[in-house]
Amino acid sequence: MSSPDISVVVCVYTEDRWEDILAAVSSVRAQSLPALETLLVVDHNPTLLERLGREYKETDAVRVLANAGPRGLSAGRNTGIAAAHGGIIAFLDDDAVAERDWLRHFAAGYADPRVMAVGGRTMPIWASGRRPAWFPEEFDWVVGCTYKGLPQGRVRVRNVLGGNASFRRTAFDAAGGFATGIGRDGDKRPLGCEETELCIRLTRARPDAILLIDDRAVIHHRVPRAREHFAYFRTRTYAEGLSKALVARSVGAAKGLESERRYTTHVLPAGVVRGVRDAVLARPGGAGRAGAIVAGVLTAAGGYVLGSLRARRGGAVFSVVEIGDGPGREGAAA
Repeated sequence: MSSPDISVVVCVYTEDRWEDILAAVSSVRAQSLPALETLLVVDHNPTLLERLGREYKETDAVRVLANAGPRGLSAGRNTGIAAAHGGIIAFLDDDAVAERDWLRHFAAGYADPRVMAVGGRTMPIWASGRRPAWFPEEFDWVVGCTYKGLPQGRVRVRNVLGGNASFRRTAFDAAGGFATGIGRDGDKRPLGCEETELCIRLTRARPDAILLIDDRAVIHHRVPRAREHFAYFRTRTYAEGLSKALVARSVGAAKGLESERRYTTHVLPAGVVRGVRDAVLARPGGAGRAGAIVAGVLTAAGGYVLGSLRARRGGAVFSVVEIGDGPGREGAAA
C-alpha cells in the first residue's frame, strides 16, 4: 500500500522565533517519508510574512501564507487546512523539530480507513539544559509536551495534542475546523484545548472514527526560560481551567472531562505520593513536585469555575469554521 500524501502546517507569529522556524522547516524537509508540502501560516505579522516569503521563494515544497482568519492559532491552522493539498494534514509547532521518521509513523496509522487522527510524543528541550527539580512530569502539558499518565505505544485516545498531530482531510469536512476563541492568540493568556474540542466534535460527527497516539512519532519542543518558572506554571494551569470550561460548554462535561477525571483521581495522586516519598528520602525536588501538583490542580479548578460562570453568563463565545467554505467564513457560534 502506498503512503498517503501529507501536508505539514506550521503556524508562526513572531520573528523572535526565526531560527526555530527555520529548524522546524528543515526537520520536515529531512523526513524519511517526504512531505507533499510545508505550509507556513503567518499570524497577522506582515514583516515576518515578507521575510519568510523571501527565505523560501526558491523552495517549491514550502509555501508561505497569511492567516486568513482572526488572530490566533486556531484560525492559522484553519488557513493551512483550507490551502493544503494532502490527504493527511500534520501540524508541527514553530518551536519544535521532528525526528526523521515522524511522518512515516503518522502515515502507518492511516492504514486503517477508520483512523481520522494520529498524534505523537512531544519531548521538552529545557532552555536551562535540564528539567527544573520542582517541575512534575505529570504537568508537562503546561509546556506543550507529552505528560506522565498518557498511554504508551500506539493506542486509541479521546483526543490528540495539537502541536504534534495529524488528521485526515475528510475529518475537517465532517466536523469543521478548529474553533476560534478557545486557543492561543499571540501573547495573550496561554489558553488551549482547541484540539480537544475538535476531536470530540469529530467523533460525534463520525462515531466510527478512531483517534490514535503513536509515541514513536516524536518531536522535540523548546521550552524557553520564562516557562520554567512557577509564575508561568500557575498562569498556564489557570488558563487550562478556563479552556476546559469552554470545551465542557460545547460538548458537555461528561465527554469534555472524561480523560481529566482519571488524570486527577489516579495520575496526580500517584505523583504527589512519589514527590512526598522523594522528600522523605531527601531526593532533590520531591516536596516541590508534590506542592506543584497540588497547586496546579487548585489553580486549574479555579479557572474552570470562573470559566463556567462566564460561559453561563454568555461572556465566552467561540465559532467553528466550515473549512469547505474557506477559512474566512464561520459557521454557527457555540
